[in-house]
Amino acid sequence: MELIEIKKDLFTMPEDYFLAHCISADAKMGAGIAVQFRKKFKLSSLQDMASRNDLIVGKSYKVDRVFNLITKSKYWYKPTYETLTMSLKSMKEICVQESINKLAMPEIGCGLDKLQWGRVKEIIINEFIDTPIEITVCRL
Repeated sequence: MELIEIKKDLFTMPEDYFLAHCISADAKMGAGIAVQFRKKFKLSSLQDMASRNDLIVGKSYKVDRVFNLITKSKYWYKPTYETLTMSLKSMKEICVQESINKLAMPEIGCGLDKLQWGRVKEIIINEFIDTPIEITVCRL
């Protein structure tokens, strides 16, 4: 596992990187970086799943090359370190199953969701330590 922090627009990462971000189980994606994800990628299947209450807090859903980490039930709620950890575990399982070795993400959970990057980074390292996955954290 390697974690790299760089100053770069996440959406300019090479195509062989899978991108990750946090969303709510209602899949509103109406604020923050989630808006850009919704516009750049076809994530309407998530909204369909949300309308059927099929998105589960603590799970990660891969759509194309995007991991959508469900860290809270409603968009106005705040995630916990526990729900973030559960969704990261879920993402790791998918990465291992599908031999995905490159991830890129913003400082997940730390923008509008108000988690502390120091703790989030520690959780990411602890979850992925036993994998060959390279994780690049992009910030502008």
